[in-house]
Amino acid sequence: MIHQAATPKGLTQPNLDIQSKIEAAIAQVAKPARYAGNEWNSIRKDHSQVGLTFALAFPDVYEVGMSHLGSKILYHELNRRQDTACERVFAPWVDLEEIMRREMIPLFSLESRRPVKEFDLLGFTLQYELSYTNLLNMLDLAGIPLMAAQRGEDDPLVIAGGPCAYNPEPLAGFLDAIVLGDGEEVVHEIAEAVIQWKVGDGRAGGRTGLLSRLAKIRGIYNPSFYEVSYRDDGTLDRVKPIRFEAAFPVERRIIADLDQIDYPTNPIVPYMDVVHDRAMLEVFRGCTRGCRFCHAGTVYRPVRERSPEKVMELAEKLIRNTGYDEVGLVSLATSDYSCISDVVAKLVDQYGREGIGLSLPSLRVDSFSVDLADQVQRVRRTGLTLAPEAGTQRLRDVINKGVTEEDILGAARQSFTAGWSQLKLYFMLGLPTETDLDLDGIAGLVYRIIDVYREVTAGRKARPPRITVSVSTFVPKPDTPFQWEPQIPLEEIRRRQSYLGSRLRDRRIEYNYHDAQVSHLEGVISRGDRRLGRGLIEAWRRGCRFDGWTELFRPGVWAEALEATGLDPAFYANRCRDAAEALPWDHLSPGVTKEYLQDDYRRAPGGQPVSDCRWDGCDNCGVCPEAGVWPTLKTWTEEKQNQV
Repeated sequence: MIHQAATPKGLTQPNLDIQSKIEAAIAQVAKPARYAGNEWNSIRKDHSQVGLTFALAFPDVYEVGMSHLGSKILYHELNRRQDTACERVFAPWVDLEEIMRREMIPLFSLESRRPVKEFDLLGFTLQYELSYTNLLNMLDLAGIPLMAAQRGEDDPLVIAGGPCAYNPEPLAGFLDAIVLGDGEEVVHEIAEAVIQWKVGDGRAGGRTGLLSRLAKIRGIYNPSFYEVSYRDDGTLDRVKPIRFEAAFPVERRIIADLDQIDYPTNPIVPYMDVVHDRAMLEVFRGCTRGCRFCHAGTVYRPVRERSPEKVMELAEKLIRNTGYDEVGLVSLATSDYSCISDVVAKLVDQYGREGIGLSLPSLRVDSFSVDLADQVQRVRRTGLTLAPEAGTQRLRDVINKGVTEEDILGAARQSFTAGWSQLKLYFMLGLPTETDLDLDGIAGLVYRIIDVYREVTAGRKARPPRITVSVSTFVPKPDTPFQWEPQIPLEEIRRRQSYLGSRLRDRRIEYNYHDAQVSHLEGVISRGDRRLGRGLIEAWRRGCRFDGWTELFRPGVWAEALEATGLDPAFYANRCRDAAEALPWDHLSPGVTKEYLQDDYRRAPGGQPVSDCRWDGCDNCGVCPEAGVWPTLKTWTEEKQNQV
């Protein structure tokens, strides 16, 4: 049911006093559109007519959360159920939070502005480690006990999913249940289990009875059903299930065929600018290129493509149902989609005359990608981004990037020949085995790209090139071959950032780098265990929230909080893990085996390549036989192509 401006007849009203307070509070903040609701395609249902109410929470501001495709998918899946009402909630910015605390306004949903505490389920998306204090803050604003063990029958069940769910241990004490993997199917199983528990079983067994029911669903992890012990040196001893329903290990959910599941073709259209303000169309899921630093490349395997005719069908519906003038074809590496050239050509030919453009946010470093970008930008020309990741071939081989300097310079030459004068280059600093020679390699590569521009534009008047060099710091991630590697220390991050900057002092180059303390904290949390939860709660109590926002990040407070709770940041971020060490996330399986990751880790120093199983045969990573799901590449026959 599409939400209308007026309340439909018979719709139950939330507390009117709270409603009036919310209205008054929103009128006082800098960006009231964040909390207004009532957007095109938003859905509002009568809570008295459904068996389940679900508050879908994103622990960041509206502009960030409304750019997240996964949330759009879950909102669609839940609301297409007749027995479920799903509404959205985002982290209130500091101006609204101040008013909410002063006026005692509880955290509320956008659709009905009901207190989140009144919902049956509160589901968080875990996209980024530095949003964890926002999650705690949202629980507190909602009036929900922070600790799962302290919640009663009247409190919502607090669950979470997303990429950070593969190591949720720092949040284990705050979450009732965690979902691993693709959500399109499991979210229905969760809804049915909760409704059956509420209605059919009369809440049998209380919250523990409900958690027991959920634990029997593949992909569900209930932290309270597992006991954790540690060794005298502080490392993990083991994680042991303490209830018979608790799976060990917990296996992730994988959608086998994207063509067979619903896709949100009528997503909510915000009234304000958001980070990715366009229609988003997922063309495939997964990546098997095998970059050794990449968490997503592990936890989203195997590659599963949508058929090109399905992509065309969904694009038409998205354009007509939203009014957007741009469609983003999204995936981990969009140019790897096997039918990308034909699909792009047809979409541009079909919709370009209407002024509707395409964007491809993730492209390979090769000439094919430049050709593709040139074709896409026939409608609307923007900048071009390439990601060499490292400045020397030795280090690119160590990380299994799979591109050569010839590829990079060739792509740059082709982009300049096609008319681009601006180029953005992404690199990583602090990668395993990196030395200053590799940093010199970044600078050398950038200047060689400038030389290519000079060669291409020789003999004609051309504007000076603008090369943006963006450098992030390597953060070791769980479930990657580099999960055993240390992050370089904070002071070394700063030294290398300064060293590289001294070699890029040129008016044609813009040099950007991530805040060293932000990257360091990411390194602490990403491989944290349950004990880190006490540091999170202490940091939140001392005022930390929106830690991913430069203007609000408080590294000094974080340092004090970790020290006050007896936690050593270097133990988590800067310590090399032994191959035999038990890791905090070992009981949560992404499908890729630990043995495979160890083998690939051993291959890294010598730069031994790992092939892409889409094209070169199985690498025996373990995902496919365990899950019964195999790489799926969809072809487009000439007959089907001509019909579109």
